[in-house]
This record gives sequence, structure tokens and C-alpha cells, in this order.
Amino acid sequence: MKKVKIAILGFGNVGTGVWKILLENKKEIMKRSNYEIEVAKILIKDINKKRDIIVSKEILTDNIDDIINDESIKIVVELIGGCDDAKEYMIRVMKAKKHIVTANKLVIANWSDELFKIAEKEKVLFYYEASVAGGIPIIREINESLTANRIQQIIGIINGTTNYILSKMTNDGISFDEALKEAQEKGYAEADPTSDVDGYDAVYKLAIMASLSFGTKINHDAIYREGIRNISSLDIKYAKKFGYTIKLLAIAKEESNKLELRVHPTLVPTIHPMANVNDVFNSIMIKGNAVGELMLYGRGAGDLPTGSAVVGDIISILRNNVKPSDVSDASEQSNLKEIKKSEENESKFYIRLNINNKVGVLRDVAKVFAENNISIISVTEDVRHDDYAPLAFITHKSSEKNIKNSLEKIKWLENINKIESIIRIESFN
Repeated sequence: MKKVKIAILGFGNVGTGVWKILLENKKEIMKRSNYEIEVAKILIKDINKKRDIIVSKEILTDNIDDIINDESIKIVVELIGGCDDAKEYMIRVMKAKKHIVTANKLVIANWSDELFKIAEKEKVLFYYEASVAGGIPIIREINESLTANRIQQIIGIINGTTNYILSKMTNDGISFDEALKEAQEKGYAEADPTSDVDGYDAVYKLAIMASLSFGTKINHDAIYREGIRNISSLDIKYAKKFGYTIKLLAIAKEESNKLELRVHPTLVPTIHPMANVNDVFNSIMIKGNAVGELMLYGRGAGDLPTGSAVVGDIISILRNNVKPSDVSDASEQSNLKEIKKSEENESKFYIRLNINNKVGVLRDVAKVFAENNISIISVTEDVRHDDYAPLAFITHKSSEKNIKNSLEKIKWLENINKIESIIRIESFN
């Protein structure tokens, strides 16, 4: 049996998951790859740190040069996260003629064009399945299984932290702050949850999927983004009354060579499978012009699911089923596509107002909407107080521009105290 030496950069949650899988599934991996995989080096910050996993100190190092200068190491797995150091290490590793496997969505979303060009120049492989949706093989689906299709849209729950928080708010009736605290206690959310709850993590992942799916370079800064901090228990309640569940969706659609890219809280019909994706699970629905709709489901994060994707990439490199030049580089596509401005997008909307408890308020609101070619489908105002009341309603499909113009006028109406919530609705048509 042939042997191959690899190195792991970073030994946190995912790094230890990769280690466990390589040990526990050693026989299966050897059969499928025709190689015995030896972890020759692990790059860490503190060699003397106590760890739950027993690892020989001989393979631990705090110096990247010990890995780069070791010609016997053929594959390097980057799992340190972050930007600058991770990018620098990957470049140096490839220039040392070593293949790369990474789970770093931030680096891929920002510098994939540069990294793919270096990989091609150095004739090494660069795999990144674990950068999106953990254990769900979405990159491989797009690059291999769906290559005969023109992908028309991708809609997904691709952040486990926000899905856990919204699931707890929906199923247990707790507040956002309570659900976030619970997610942090269980290790699903960081002490600083900004990247997750404000939608940045989902934006980076959507940029990667959209680049591959639509054959064009995507600047993640051009993707419309909203997080879930402002979702209240009252919104959850009204969504249920209207027949919806609130999820943070990442949405990419192509029409007439223009792309619609957005990440935001969304009302999903309760009868749709996506509404029933709970806890930290992820789900991605892809629509191709030949295959129709496909839906992938699984754990989107965690040591073993993400580690599974990493080890899968290692095995793919060992099988060497593709040439380095086959690695997809969206930046070299000449067919650059325009990204629609958010005001051009169309959908139904859920809107909740705080109003004075007076007769005629709904009439005045409906009049403003009518002036902007917007009609209301459903209304509920069942929770009234002496002086004020929440007024929630659903509109017919409209452009964001018309909604924005309407609400700008509505907020100045006499009996409108505040516009509390504006959430888009996805119909999955």
C-alpha cells in the first residue's frame, strides 16, 4: 500500500474532526484512495497547550516553514481560518508544489481568482468543498454532477447558527437574545456572533456557489445582505398565522444574463420542505434547466461533518481523477454578468407597523400602496392595546423600489408610530 504524507494547518474544531476521521475510518479511506494517509505535521500556535486528543509532540510545530520545506509532505489542509495568514500560507504551500485542501470560505470568496491561477501555474490541485455547507457536497454537485445543466437558481439555508436561533424562536417561543445565548452555550455561535447573525457568513458562501454556478466572478460586497437581529417573537407569531416560517435564506437567480443575489430573513411557506429544516442543519435547493429541482440536506457545520468534506477532498486528490487545469476558476470566464440592484428585485412582502388604535389607519396605508401599484393580500391586527396596535399584512408581488417608496410615505401618516418589520417572502416558483 502506497503512503502519502499530509500536513494540517490549525487543530481546532475542524482540524480535530479531520484527525478523528482519518484514524477511525482508516481502513475505508485506504480502500477508496489506495493510499495510507499519514499526518506528518500539524501547525499550531502553542505546542504545550493541553488537548483532549492525544497527539505526538513530534508532529506538532508552530513554524510553517517546517511544513513548506518538507518535500515528503504532498498535501496541506488549511484550517486556521481568517484571511491574511491563511492566504499567505496557501500561496507558499502551492509554490512549494503541494496540493491544497481548505475550508476557508472567507479566503475563497475574496481571492479565489488569484489562488486558482497560482494552482494552475504550479500544477497543483486546490479543493475547497468544506468551505460551503459543511458535510453537504454542494461544490462537487455543481462542478461535476450538474455540469450538463444551466443552473437557474440556488436557494439555501447555509448558516447553521442562524437556523438554530430561528428554529428555537419558532418552536420554543423564546426571544432572539435567549436563543442566541443558548446557541453560544452549546458552541453553535461565537462570543462575537456578528459574522453569523448579520449574514456575512452566508454572503461569502453564496458568492462561492454563485461564481461556480453562473460562470462569473462574484464580488461578495455586491450581494444584498440583512441579518436576523431584528426578527422578533411577534414576527414569528404573525408568520405562523399567515402560514409561513421565517428562515435566513441565501438566494441566487439568473434571468436574461442578470443575477439576483441576496441574503436576508425570508418568510417560507410552512408546507415547503425548506421551512422544516431545523436546528443547525443546512439545506440547498438547486434548479437546473435539465434536471429540474434538487434539494440537498445535512449538517452544515461541526467537526465531523466539515471534516468529512475535507477528507473527501483529500481522497479526490489521491485518486487524481482531474487535472490541475480542470479546477474551476470563475474569474477566467469572459461572460461577466450584471448583478441586479436590490431595488429591482421583486417579491411578496410581510410588513408590520406600530399604529395608533384609530379607525381608518388601514385605509390610509392601503391608499398609499395603491398609488404605488401595490395591493394587500392578507391583514391581521388581532393584538390591540388601549392606545396602539401592531398591524401586520402581506402584499402581492412588488418591486423593492415601490415598497420602499410606499413606506417612505407611510411612515409620515398621522397614526403611524413606527415601521417595525419588512421581510421578503419566497414562493419558490
